[in-house]
Amino acid sequence: MIQESFHGLTAKEQRQKQVVYGENTIEVEVKSYWRLFIEEVMNPFYVFQIASITLWLCDQYYYYAACILFISLVSVGISLYETKRQSVVLHDMVTTKAQTIGVCRGEEIYEEVPTGNLVPGDVITIPQHGCVMTCDAVLITGTCIVNESMLTGESVPVTKTPLTPQEDEEVFSPDVHKRHTLFSGTHILQTRFYGNSKVKAVVVRTGFRTAKGELVRAILFPKPLDFKFYRDAMKFILFLGCMAALGMTYSIIVYVKQGVYPMRILVRVLDIITIIVPPALPAAMTVGTVFAQSRLKKKGIYCISPPRINFCGRLDVFCFDKTGTLTEDGLDMWGVLPIEDQGFCGAVEDPSRLEVGPFITCMATCHSLTMIDGELSGDPLDLIMFNSTKWVLDEPGRDTSKFDTIMPTVVRPCTKDTFSSPENPFEVGIIRQFTFSSSVQRMSVITRTLSEDGMEVYCKGAPEKIASLCLQDTVPHEFQDILHRYTIQGYRVIAVAYKKLDPKLTWHQAQRISRDKVEFDMNFLGMIVLQNKLKQKTKPVIHKLKEAKLRTVMVTGDMIQTAISVARNCGMVPPKDRVIIVEASPPDAHNPASIKWVTAETPDEGTDQYTDSDYTEDVHLDLDNPHKMQNFHFAVSGHSFGVLTTHFPEYIPRVVVKGTVFARMSPDQKLQLIEDLQNIGYNVGMCGDGANDCEALKAAHAGISLSEAEASVAAPFTSRIPNIECVLQAMREGRAALVTSFGCFKYMALYSFIQFVSVLILYTFDANLADMQFLYVDLVITTSVAVLMGYSSSYDKLVPQRPPGSLVKPSNLLSIISQVLLVIVFQIAAFLYLHFQPWYKPVKKDLNADNTYCWETSVIFLVSTYQYIASAFVFSKGPPFRQPIYKNVPFLLTLCVLFAFSTYMLMLPFSPILKFFAVMPLGERTVEFRSVLLALSVGFIFAACLLEYLIMDVKCTQKCLESCSNCCGQGNNKDHYKEIQNEIQLSDWPPVGQVTYAALNEPHIQIEEDFFRSQGEILVN
Repeated sequence: MIQESFHGLTAKEQRQKQVVYGENTIEVEVKSYWRLFIEEVMNPFYVFQIASITLWLCDQYYYYAACILFISLVSVGISLYETKRQSVVLHDMVTTKAQTIGVCRGEEIYEEVPTGNLVPGDVITIPQHGCVMTCDAVLITGTCIVNESMLTGESVPVTKTPLTPQEDEEVFSPDVHKRHTLFSGTHILQTRFYGNSKVKAVVVRTGFRTAKGELVRAILFPKPLDFKFYRDAMKFILFLGCMAALGMTYSIIVYVKQGVYPMRILVRVLDIITIIVPPALPAAMTVGTVFAQSRLKKKGIYCISPPRINFCGRLDVFCFDKTGTLTEDGLDMWGVLPIEDQGFCGAVEDPSRLEVGPFITCMATCHSLTMIDGELSGDPLDLIMFNSTKWVLDEPGRDTSKFDTIMPTVVRPCTKDTFSSPENPFEVGIIRQFTFSSSVQRMSVITRTLSEDGMEVYCKGAPEKIASLCLQDTVPHEFQDILHRYTIQGYRVIAVAYKKLDPKLTWHQAQRISRDKVEFDMNFLGMIVLQNKLKQKTKPVIHKLKEAKLRTVMVTGDMIQTAISVARNCGMVPPKDRVIIVEASPPDAHNPASIKWVTAETPDEGTDQYTDSDYTEDVHLDLDNPHKMQNFHFAVSGHSFGVLTTHFPEYIPRVVVKGTVFARMSPDQKLQLIEDLQNIGYNVGMCGDGANDCEALKAAHAGISLSEAEASVAAPFTSRIPNIECVLQAMREGRAALVTSFGCFKYMALYSFIQFVSVLILYTFDANLADMQFLYVDLVITTSVAVLMGYSSSYDKLVPQRPPGSLVKPSNLLSIISQVLLVIVFQIAAFLYLHFQPWYKPVKKDLNADNTYCWETSVIFLVSTYQYIASAFVFSKGPPFRQPIYKNVPFLLTLCVLFAFSTYMLMLPFSPILKFFAVMPLGERTVEFRSVLLALSVGFIFAACLLEYLIMDVKCTQKCLESCSNCCGQGNNKDHYKEIQNEIQLSDWPPVGQVTYAALNEPHIQIEEDFFRSQGEILVN
């Protein structure tokens, strides 16, 4: 028992525990620039850079080495600044200002101590004016109004109530008892206490063990992202390394034959590595992500994990929460259905017109609303319900004599007709709250009405749950039919009940009694019907996702019939498709666990009735097999999902493949569903409001929280766009970023091969590129092109086609290899054309130094510059994932300027420029010679474009490559979920109208005879 066991620690006990638990601080270390510099330089990328620079200095490439060193230092400086800035931002976000708090030392003795000294077991007092929590603590007296937006992204204030003695008998869990737990990082807005007692809490977790600490750890040490693109990139770099080994072997053979000195051979051979494996490759691959993150930020979508942007480009399924995500946050009061003479008396649109009685009193009292700065705050549903009564809520005041010296919240009608008399008004005091819990699907309050004996308990919650807690003779016999009629149309239905408590129950007993001692044998009062409208953008966005062949799934805590209706209304379930409800039951004393496969009804449009035609036209029956239905969707409740997980794990893959509606799901079950989808090969996105979806949002490949809190750590993405349109934005930018990463990688690979081929040709004739030529290619051409390639924004439309996910798929490899072959052909052609010129004289061999000023070098350099430009153009793809290349004005201008400059050097040679780049005097040669070289270069550009756009991108070529891949046995790595889809398509599963038992796992024939009779035949086994 917490109240009995924890009266506070002595100062000595606190110091002893501090040795074990450490300080109660969440410190994100902000490292010094010097330490960051050392760690950054130790990165393999920069180690490779340092080795390369050392090699170039040994090879007397001073200008080139100096420029690369300068750029590397600038890059390191920017990286250090950005790392430091992010550390400071995170440090400021998680660090709480130093403060003191009252700690109980036993026997009502309190001492102010720094919050950093708190340890588990300390009893602390929560200041009346509020504070920011620095530890996780469970309330034992008083109540608190808390803003938890820092952790959940949900800005609605939450009421925290004290842990009751009965609940103390359970093992405390912050997840199970979160309504009683004050979490670190949350802001206490207001406290409420009785008499002179203090609001007290017992510290349960400190430092990085708190909920806030776990989130910070998740940011500092994120879950590794297993993305095929990154794995393939490493494989391809390994392949480039193998190519470098071949080039090194060839160079050694050539130089040994030429009698070159060993030291020079070593330098030349090592230089091959720096050419074939470009040091700038890792940086070039992140360019697309950086630009995409910047564009998302401008659109109000913030990303704290940039690598996740590429994941957005490969999503197969997107899960959505319902309330606040697909539908409006606020609900509209449709009306109430009160009970009269053991039956529903009809809908009442304005609840305020009801006579004062248990029904309207329940609506006015059964909530967790509170006044903050003079404004009523709390759950949107509670606000709608209370405001519809037109009653008045008063917070505790000084006049406490009317309620036995306690300080309750008081509600009363505001119209004069409902007052009994000025001396004796009708007022109800809320004595105790049992807050809403998704596990019990209800909330209740204990109240006392002024001038009446005894107390009452009022309860509201899920209709089926409330009905089970009521006396059955008070529940109308048409309860299920009425409930079904409204939920199937998408209305949110809440049931209400009450009962009078024993008059002998005192206030102190009411504070200690457990909810299960009062929430039974209640009187059913009726139902509240609320309308939860779809957000304006929901239907168009779902339609666009469906057009793009993206699967959509609803994961909600609402009733299954309501969820099915919303799924139909928003387009997740097309009009002609059938919904099958999976009703799983756990084993009992007489029967094993079972699954019943039941078809859901569809209301006739505009009415509450069902017709035979509507019921049957959506079902597509196979005449040879009446069980077989095409285009069906599963709807599963959280209860059934739990039974499936425990007793039918073999059905989970099939259910999640065909499941579109998952209702009454707890936060843990939402997380489990995401993981189940990932386990069968789906790339999963999740969009929610951040409140009950935190775990699922963080587990998904791309989790988007709809929140106005930019600093929320509830999900990798936080959108200030208040609807699911942000999903389209994130996916379009993800696809653009992924295609850009592919394009940059392919360009950098081809750039390496172009330079590799150039150098090997020149090595063969004891020549090499000059210092300035290397500089021009690596810095002016490659760097500017690689950076600006990622500047292309995303395409306006989401298309069914997915971006490629693998670098080593046959189409990509063939594309690069074919371009490399073109490069070899045109460079050799240019060299042969030079070789057959009558004035050509081979370069004189120099065993001590490279020949960089010769015709071989000049021709190969000039022709290769066009090849770099052509490669950038060819691999910068536009639609269907990015805007056309002509819309990327900086990139296109750069290509034009580079092309013009190369042409100027070739056709209008200016002597100072030629000398600067160590190019032979082209002006001394004929225009015909230069024109042929230009024609060869332009020919390469046309050939490269023809090869990539008219051959490689044609569907016929891609299908041929896929067929070849399948023949070679490489096409069998199909995603598991596709295999499951094919199995379902070819089988007679699911057995609709039957019951599957866990014991035998064989269908037991309990046919929905009415359904099959309507089809003209009855299935008999």
